[in-house]
Amino acid sequence: MRAYLDGHFLPLHEARISPMDRGFLYADGVYEVIPVYSRFPFRLEEHLRRLQNSLDGIRLANPHSLEEWHSKILQLIAETEFDDQALYIQITRGADTRRDACFPENVPQTVFMFSAPLVAPTPEQRESGVRALTAPDIRWLRCDLKSVSLLANVLTRQLSADAGATETIMLRDGFLTEGSASNVFIVKDGVILSPPKDHLILPGITYDVVLELAEKHEAAHEVRRIGEAELRAADEIWITSSSKEVLAITALDNTPVGKDGWRGRPGPVTCQMYAWFCEFKEQVMRRPGA
Repeated sequence: MRAYLDGHFLPLHEARISPMDRGFLYADGVYEVIPVYSRFPFRLEEHLRRLQNSLDGIRLANPHSLEEWHSKILQLIAETEFDDQALYIQITRGADTRRDACFPENVPQTVFMFSAPLVAPTPEQRESGVRALTAPDIRWLRCDLKSVSLLANVLTRQLSADAGATETIMLRDGFLTEGSASNVFIVKDGVILSPPKDHLILPGITYDVVLELAEKHEAAHEVRRIGEAELRAADEIWITSSSKEVLAITALDNTPVGKDGWRGRPGPVTCQMYAWFCEFKEQVMRRPGA
């Protein structure tokens, strides 16, 4: 696989970063993941805007202009052997000569990218949905920043992995926040519900697409806080992310999700939203310049 590191394109296995890098010592950095379909970076502008928001949130200057990012990203995509890719970007505050919690002066950022095969849900997962567990949200209070400090997410995700489930859905103070690596939507009585984009959830790119599609197709939807009881009584649950797109949760804490007509299977609103998403994705990729 190919990578980009501080101005150079090179094989991933040759990339080397200093052990004094603040991303390694302090998790002092941010990242972004861009899905690439048939070598087309999906919602690239939105991903780069979120990257800028994360950089602003940790008071780190953007090392590149939008034009430079476009050029480097497209070159890495072209040099990678896979058509469908997950392109990872990481920017840290760089490598100082000493370990000091304060921001260093005159230290260049470390800019790293690599692209790997895009791992999407299997056809069986699409057809049957997947299982999820719930757990307390133990993360810090700036979840809106896509920080490389992901230990709490890793620990939470491992809970579901240990149980053979696909995702862990987190709750804070009795309210739904998000999954360990996804946003969460529920459906109740035909209405799509989602938690608001605040400091407690990551502003997902696919999350935004889903709300845009609900608006476009005049599907009943509401953005508000969702209590734990509402989550457990939902008619449908789905998760969204750049790799999972729109994926049904059909069992929560080993309890089937849904009404009698589709209990334990993807519900009608979920299926419709996934169909709308696929149609939207194809339309975007057919645009001139895509």
